[in-house]
Amino acid sequence: MIEVKVKKLHPNAIVPRYMTEHAAGMDLCTVADEPVVLEPGERTLLPTGLAMEIPPGYEGQVRPRSGLALKKGIALVNSPGTIDADYRGEIGIIIINHGNEAVEIMPGDRVAQLIIAPVTRAALIEVDGLNDTGRNSGGFGHTGLSHKL
Repeated sequence: MIEVKVKKLHPNAIVPRYMTEHAAGMDLCTVADEPVVLEPGERTLLPTGLAMEIPPGYEGQVRPRSGLALKKGIALVNSPGTIDADYRGEIGIIIINHGNEAVEIMPGDRVAQLIIAPVTRAALIEVDGLNDTGRNSGGFGHTGLSHKL
């Protein structure tokens, strides 16, 4: 287990924690000063009131909460969002309402989840050609759209 330092920037900020023994993510809560009503198709930035010191070699991944997605159509615009190890500002959650009805987000609501994950950096090498594969440039449905496996 790695240590991540957390600083409260707002007195009502809630420090994330794992809710079950094998949970991969910790819930992030908003500290909006008042309820936020999100109309269908509307997006907004929700404050968490938290800043973190993520160790080098790791990142924070901000992901949607499946219950909000299923029940209310709430998703993250940039999913997953990335918190770099050298970022020290407030963590914000960019949410969007894909549902058909307005959704009210209350201060203290759990709005996203945070995963701390290792980062692998790559050295890119410019070349004139790439090895062939059975797939090559096939993508975006190239294997068919059938529901049969």
